Amino acid sequence: MSKDNKSGLPFISRKIYFTIGEVSDLCRVKSDVLRYWEQEFTQLRHVKRRGNKRYYQRNDVILIQEIRRLLYEQKLTIGGARELLKVETKPEAKTQTINYKTQLIKNILAELEDIKTLLV
Repeated sequence: MSKDNKSGLPFISRKIYFTIGEVSDLCRVKSDVLRYWEQEFTQLRHVKRRGNKRYYQRNDVILIQEIRRLLYEQKLTIGGARELLKVETKPEAKTQTINYKTQLIKNILAELEDIKTLLV
């Protein structure tokens, strides 16, 4: 499996449906965590097909990777990630989201500059 340079997660294939096991591998999240996230994030929906098995569509896998990034890399709480995802889905809030992310990047750069001066 090749890796995405940005996130370190595998690329998502062009399949239409993914089993919960495949999504678990693609997103590096246990299947029971995925089932829990379904309850916490209303945007996340699975389809039940053949033998009452869970299947996710490609856009769900992308959303799960974003949830994983917010929780594990950005260290947001579930509530914080839920609110951020709600804001990002509203068209009028896209500017706020961009401003938030820009400010976050500026803060990170400032911290890196501080670390750089300490190391020199």
